[in-house]
Amino acid sequence: MKKKNILVAEPEIGKDELNNVIKALKSGWISSRGEYIKKFEKNFAKYLGVKYAATTSSGTTGLHLALLALGIKKGDEVIIPDLTYIATANAVAYVGAKPVMVDVEPDYWCIDSQKIIKAITRKTKVIIPVHLYGNVAEMEKIMKIAKEYNLFVIEDVAEAHGAEYKGKKAGSLAHIGVFSFFGNKIITTGEGGMVVTNNKKIYERVNFLKNQGQSTKKRYWHPEIGFNYRMTNLQAAIGCAQLKKLNFFINKKRKIFQWYKKNLADLKNIKLNTQRKETKSVYWMVSLVLNKDSCKKNDRDNLIKILLKQGIETRTFFYLISEMPMYYKKNSNLNSVARKLSQNGLNLPSGSILKEKDIEVICEILKKNLL
Repeated sequence: MKKKNILVAEPEIGKDELNNVIKALKSGWISSRGEYIKKFEKNFAKYLGVKYAATTSSGTTGLHLALLALGIKKGDEVIIPDLTYIATANAVAYVGAKPVMVDVEPDYWCIDSQKIIKAITRKTKVIIPVHLYGNVAEMEKIMKIAKEYNLFVIEDVAEAHGAEYKGKKAGSLAHIGVFSFFGNKIITTGEGGMVVTNNKKIYERVNFLKNQGQSTKKRYWHPEIGFNYRMTNLQAAIGCAQLKKLNFFINKKRKIFQWYKKNLADLKNIKLNTQRKETKSVYWMVSLVLNKDSCKKNDRDNLIKILLKQGIETRTFFYLISEMPMYYKKNSNLNSVARKLSQNGLNLPSGSILKEKDIEVICEILKKNLL
């Protein structure tokens, strides 16, 4: 019997998604126009409790559009966490601005609000907190800082669909929220993204720019340089079906975390991701950080190899943005918390299709090699 491979994440696609796609195909609307585009935007905005939502071709292009809509340009500075996916920094670079990397919290791994203030200069225009691996940043403090210094805040919610902060959905907590629907996200459209806001002008600007900068009053008239950052009707058809299942996926993700927590309770040399009291994490990834001082038998990279030999896929935490050649900072060692997490963090299989027996198999291997 062939050994089962356990992947880090797998999309859960069913009959509803297939039926929607077939309907979209039969309608002839397979590109960036069609009934599912508006339906997905409307339903997503309703789910979050925001006024406006605009589909995009990816989360990255969503971030780019959000910055453009705010008028961010060359010479401006944008504060981001040092521990995040490269897209957060790249979107800043796309508009000619400078990403300023800030350390993260040791317990919750999101941007450290206490260190944001030290990074603010007269050139700072935006803060982009990233809700890493399903946790939510300390948004109340971040929004207070933004108000005090007259800054915009863009939530990067690529990894936290449905997460909550004090009862409000992530993505609805700042001036703009940006989501990704890549294949490994909690809900997916294959590729795709969404920009959400309560500001009508921002919403209209995003829609204008994503559609090649075409005038809404005169077709094929383009008063500005725009972009082809649109989602297709086929993708939105999948998104509509996925959105209906989002709460189910979140409940399953949270259950998977509890399975890991229960089975790994005896391990004192690791730390699982923790949600702060006022938040509801969606545990996009169940993640652990090894205490390097007490993990004598196997370090993180060896553990990855051991698990892979058993058909279990894992992945490391992100490399620091400040370590990347194009963003390299000589003083990046100042972000010591982010560095430690990056070097010792491991994302475990977290897909919603996993069963409790799968988690037990993974945990037995972890305990064998870490106890």
